[in-house]
Amino acid sequence: MPVKLFPFVVTAALLVLPATACGQAADSSAATATAAASSPTDADPALWVVKDDDTTIYLFGTVHVLKPGLSWFDNAVKTAFDASDELVMELIQPDDPASVQQLILAKGITTTGPTLTERLPVDKRAAYARVMTANGLSPGAFDRMDPWLAAMSLTMTSLAKLGYEATHGPEQVLTTAAQAAGKPITALETIAQQFDYLDGLSEPAQMTMLASTIDATEDAGTMFADMVAAWSNGDDEALAALMNEGLADSPELERVMLTDRNARWADWIAGRMKQPGTVFVAVGAGHLAGENSVRADLAKHHLIATRIAY
Repeated sequence: MPVKLFPFVVTAALLVLPATACGQAADSSAATATAAASSPTDADPALWVVKDDDTTIYLFGTVHVLKPGLSWFDNAVKTAFDASDELVMELIQPDDPASVQQLILAKGITTTGPTLTERLPVDKRAAYARVMTANGLSPGAFDRMDPWLAAMSLTMTSLAKLGYEATHGPEQVLTTAAQAAGKPITALETIAQQFDYLDGLSEPAQMTMLASTIDATEDAGTMFADMVAAWSNGDDEALAALMNEGLADSPELERVMLTDRNARWADWIAGRMKQPGTVFVAVGAGHLAGENSVRADLAKHHLIATRIAY
């Protein structure tokens, strides 16, 4: 089972599961946040534009959660956002966390049959118990979860302990700014659809996700720091390689969670180009670079996404 799937699991988990859904709490201190806010570090993530005579669509890649102290919502990103009539995101988190809990119960919990620990390959059980304990969880805490949900919940827990928070992530910042400006906010998918994608994965594909998470959790801090650094530097190819590393070893995961979705989103953008206006589209950065990216699929519609230099 490929260890290198962990960065993909990270990015999926941080979008699909709000922190409150699994009870995680970051241990970053208010003092650290205040210090970071007083001396922010400049970040210049990649931004593209697709346009014709009467339609402009900006494409911005996100990493979903950040620590405080990165200054990225400025320069060309802020200019593009301010010029846009609407914000389009991968999904919009429901206002009521209880609705997410209901989806978790319906799609991610198995109340009968073998426990998750019993379903794990024998050679992964000791390591699983060890990383659960290291993250302040009892080894059996996720035993009624499906493997995909356990992988994501463990990911959320480990990154929250490192101080990464959704409140500092691009989606939340953009949502707050759009609401303040009175811009409409729409989504390419619903959270129910994303749960369906994950719940529909085969048992082997789900176990691949969990095994990768178990193997890599101890290095989560370094892996995610590298992803944030690549994002901050606008190195879209390095970021996509990090986020999607290992997916080729699991064709089912790659198809369901990346390539099929990229094609659908490119279809949506191509359709939206037929209407006048200016749109700011923000999706996971791993979807915007690489040979099977949204940008590559847009080329099939004879649409070219041009990188904005800043």
